[in-house]
Formats: sequence, structure tokens, C-alpha cells
Amino acid sequence: MGVYVVTGGSGGIGGKTVEILRSQGHEVVNVDLKDGDICANLATKEGRDHVIQTLHEKYPEGIDGLCCNAGVNGTGSNLKLIISLNYFGAVNLAHGLFDLLKKKGGSCVVISSNTISQGAARMDLVDMLNYSQTKPINEERILNIVEKFDGTDLHVGNSIYVTTKYALARWVRRVSPSWAANGLRINAVAPGNVATPMTVNMGENAKAALAAIPIPINYGTDDLMNPEDIANAIVFLASPLAHGINGNVMFVDGGTDALLNSEKVY
Repeated sequence: MGVYVVTGGSGGIGGKTVEILRSQGHEVVNVDLKDGDICANLATKEGRDHVIQTLHEKYPEGIDGLCCNAGVNGTGSNLKLIISLNYFGAVNLAHGLFDLLKKKGGSCVVISSNTISQGAARMDLVDMLNYSQTKPINEERILNIVEKFDGTDLHVGNSIYVTTKYALARWVRRVSPSWAANGLRINAVAPGNVATPMTVNMGENAKAALAAIPIPINYGTDDLMNPEDIANAIVFLASPLAHGINGNVMFVDGGTDALLNSEKVY
């Protein structure tokens, strides 16, 4: 059995991922803002450093898998939080735990979103995020830019959210060859609209926007995706069963992306 680290594992997709991994007999470390095995704010450098140091002290022989799931949607007004948590919280943690994953030939799964194919991303900011990598000074510069945007505008918030998820997917693609050369795999999962505490607490306008996007496997209902559907894909990609899969962005959205982009095969 292995050692797996899941961020945002106190509920929703992350919670189901923790549940499934533990049911398989694995040791799982839930990293979350509250109710975690390690409690830390991954939107801050201090929080990320605390998690990285703690895991190095506890598992010097390495870890088998990392799921970068923690994140927030674009319906709130805190655009800086979306940038710092969704993108830098995932990328910096993955870089910081790279050596522990390498010791066991482990696997990393990053949570993106099926919205990355729907044209809402700010590609100038995507480029800045992908250039920044883990440099703290560049995170600060990007936050200073985003601070000037109107966080109360739902379209702006959604665009920043999609921007972070697009940048994550592209980062996974870019680093996957070098990770593989070091004996590791890294992939992204792009969920559709999922029934989680996050979506339940959305405003009416945001809920209406979700309802307007069809989910073919749930045709004829108002149901969103089940968190377990996404978690099962994450667990598979993190497992040795997915040894041949690296640098992949797997859409787990009940067929939404295929419906909206049926002519795109790559």
C-alpha cells in the first residue's frame, strides 16, 4: 500500500478521493485549510512551505502520489485568492514534493476544469502564470495586476478561474516529459459541473449558468456530476494501473466537452 497526499480533501471531490484511497488500504494525508491531517493555507507561501517541510519530515522515504485538488471557483470576489490557491497552490506544492515523489516513482494528478475549452481564459494571464512557475516575485506581480480587476463581476471571476485552470493544464503538458524522464507521471483531470458544497452555496445567477451547460450522461435531469465520478478518475490516474498515461488532460464531464466541441479530437 502507498502514501498519498490530497489537498482539499475535507469534502467534495477531494473528500471522495481520500475516501476511495483509504478504502483501498492506502495511507492518505489530507491537506486542507481546516479539518485536515495537515492544516495550512495553500494560497500563501508560508502555508505551502509548512506542508512541504512537514511531509519531508514525516515521509523521508517518499510518497506514492499527490492530488492537487484544493481550489475555489470564480463566483466570489477575491480574484487574488483564485490565482494564489488554484494555480500557485498546486504548482508550488508539486515542485516542492517532486523529490518525495521521485523516491517512489510516484504520480501527480492536478485538477483542471472542462471550462478550459470554452474560450473564457485570459491568455495573456495564462502566459504570465506559466512563465512564473514558482518564482514568488512573479506571483506578486500577477496579483498586483488582478487586484485592479472588478471582482464583483461574475464574468471576470469566471474568466480568472478558467485562466488558472487553463494554465494548470498547460503546465502539466509542458512538464510531463521531464517528469517522466525522472520516473514520474503527471496528469490533469478536467471535471464538468460537480455537485459539491461549493456549487450548493453558489448564488442564483451562478447556478443558472451551471444549469445552462448540458451533461449528456444526465440527460433529462438537472443533476450535476457526482464527486465520486471525478474521484474514481483521479485514483486511477494516480495508480500504477495508469502507468502508460502521462501529460494527459482527461475530461471527466459526462460528455459535455464532446458535445460542445465534437469536431475537436486533439
